[in-house]
Amino acid sequence: MDVKTYVSRGLPHRVETPPEGYVLLGEARDRGHRVAFHARVENGVLAHVVFTSTKRCKKLMALADRVCTLLEGQPAGDFTINPDAVLDFFQDERDQEKLRKRMDLILRALAR
Repeated sequence: MDVKTYVSRGLPHRVETPPEGYVLLGEARDRGHRVAFHARVENGVLAHVVFTSTKRCKKLMALADRVCTLLEGQPAGDFTINPDAVLDFFQDERDQEKLRKRMDLILRALAR
């Protein structure tokens, strides 16, 4: 899928401010880009994950939204991200190098 199509379908995990009771999983900045992940933890599991970010990069928002989907249901203290699987989901995107840079920012935010 390409980023434009993904974003046009909506970003259900993007919020302007994290909901009350959500814990910060991590955040990172790189020049003008910023992303932070927050989760509602129930019984030691990431029940719902959301992100906040700058709005200037659709690639960053699409990747972050996809990562939120993959994090849900994982153990709160030991979650994993497979960056290759996330990037493969967006294999139709033209600028793969920029996509990788935004994925690196997300991995830094989640300390993975």
